[in-house]
Amino acid sequence: MNKKNLIVIVGPTGIGKTDLSLHLAQTFNSEIFSSDSRQIYREMNIGTAVPEPEVLESAKHHFIGELSIHDYYNASMYEQEVLKRLENYYKTHDYAVMVGGSMLYIDAVCKGIDELPTVDPMIREGLMKRLQAEGIESLRQEVKIVDPDYYAIADIKNPKRILKALEVFQMTGKPYSSFRTESIKERPFNIIKIGLRRDRDELYDRINHRVDLMMQQGLLDEAKKLYLNKDLNSLNTVGYKEIFGYLSGEFDLEEAVRLIKRNTRHYAKKQIAWFKKDLSTKWFHPDDVESITGYIKSI
Repeated sequence: MNKKNLIVIVGPTGIGKTDLSLHLAQTFNSEIFSSDSRQIYREMNIGTAVPEPEVLESAKHHFIGELSIHDYYNASMYEQEVLKRLENYYKTHDYAVMVGGSMLYIDAVCKGIDELPTVDPMIREGLMKRLQAEGIESLRQEVKIVDPDYYAIADIKNPKRILKALEVFQMTGKPYSSFRTESIKERPFNIIKIGLRRDRDELYDRINHRVDLMMQQGLLDEAKKLYLNKDLNSLNTVGYKEIFGYLSGEFDLEEAVRLIKRNTRHYAKKQIAWFKKDLSTKWFHPDDVESITGYIKSI
């Protein structure tokens, strides 16, 4: 019996992944599995660019709006849930489409995640004391040295991310990032990776336009409703962090919008660098739908 197929669409934010995912879902009679670590939260729609209701209705989508911002969730949990759903899904389908830009979530499904070690409370306490005494920058630089791969994609402004990387390194002597790539787990389905790319100026224009559109759609009001929960890890996200800064009086709204655009472009650069490392990915311009479809059918 032939293996089933998982089409994985990767690329930076704003590149055009959603439109392609819909086309492929229709072409291959498939459902769509989101690999966006923030679209899974039901309270975050505008700032995470959740597709419009009519788009969601045109093909069944998984992992969009299924959790609350108060729910704990991570890449390992995502890996297990996706595999569980696909096992049942492939009983009636030959193709599934996975789309999103969360690098850790995509790797979790395609490569697997090794179980993380339990951290010694003494190590955690020691690092917390260092954070208070030295500040975050000292710990950032240490992560950059001991785990450059994780440093390249992590939100280095988030102390929780930095502390986690150092906790694991001190416990095991191994980089935090290695627990995602130590051994690639074999999957009972084919993985077909499609990478999307555009000229940098074109991509940046799309990102800037999308931020303007989010503001028109009501990102400010959405962020106001979430402001009291601003310290939740789920809300430590580009788009919301900057609006929270405005609401806290750190800067005006115009500056907040400028920072959203800048930080989104920075995140896109991290995504591009990360996805380029995977040599199994075949790259296309998002408009070259015919070539993409032909490539998938050839495999």
